[in-house]
Amino acid sequence: MTLQERRSWTFLVVVVVAYAGYVIWVVRAADGGPIADVAYQKPLLISMGASMLAAIVIEILLAIIKPVSTRKDMRDEEIGRLGDYTGYSFVVIGGIAALLMSMAEWDWFWISNTIYLGFVISAVIGSLTKAALYVKGMP
Repeated sequence: MTLQERRSWTFLVVVVVAYAGYVIWVVRAADGGPIADVAYQKPLLISMGASMLAAIVIEILLAIIKPVSTRKDMRDEEIGRLGDYTGYSFVVIGGIAALLMSMAEWDWFWISNTIYLGFVISAVIGSLTKAALYVKGMP
């Protein structure tokens, strides 16, 4: 397993766990009431920050426990580029959806969560694309 492949898997797991934790927190905080009335800002920022910090710490721990070569070849760069391009499309989709929501004057809760979901889907799809290309190979 290359460093880039390991990073893809690490990022995938960390993002999914962080987002799931955020969603669980928001649903519990709603306590049967309107979900848009939940104070979501602090948990959203904590979730994003914790996922970044966790990814860094896990990478450091994995580098200590099981070091791998940091050399990148052309295949690694192509896989990285294709995975990033695939994921970026979902950031754009989330941004466009949030823009339309703001034009329709939707509640800030839905706009913010649409943008966050766009980031999460981008990270998941991008990481899955990279992992799949490492396993199955480039077309």
